[in-house]
Amino acid sequence: MSFALVDGNNFYVSCERVFDPKLEGRPVVVLSNNDLKGQDC
Repeated sequence: MSFALVDGNNFYVSCERVFDPKLEGRPVVVLSNNDLKGQDC
């Protein structure tokens, strides 16, 4: 069995820093709502 972890939030921030250099060296927070209540995953 194999597992993979994909950090999509880190990728998103990396892309944003390319297009907005003011973000370089600054802490960035990515918020998301991954609430899957009532859904089969």
